[in-house]
Amino acid sequence: MSKTVDFNKSIENLSEEELQARINEDETRLKKLEFGHAISPLENPMSIRNLRKEVARLKTQLRKKQLSV
Repeated sequence: MSKTVDFNKSIENLSEEELQARINEDETRLKKLEFGHAISPLENPMSIRNLRKEVARLKTQLRKKQLSV
């Protein structure tokens, strides 16, 4: 299985509070990565894109949970 499928399955069982906490944590990490990349190039700049996509997936899952309640 791909990482995306595993990631999606792992976040399906999280509560809204856990999803929100994870989003805040990942957004903070993303800001730090982007800031670090602006100062000196990262070894793997694709990590910024991957983290941005993870945040989007988390927000999508959170929205699904909010609408289903």
